[in-house]
Amino acid sequence: MESATVLSISIGAVLLIVTGIALYTSFGPPSKELADPFEDHED
Repeated sequence: MESATVLSISIGAVLLIVTGIALYTSFGPPSKELADPFEDHED
């Protein structure tokens, strides 16, 4: 394969992994540990 193809596939894979981790953290089981700063400081 050409080096440009390998680089493109690698960048795409990294972006997919980072997106998957962000979605899992935001909506998966770890999201129960996240704090909402707007609920903490009600006036």
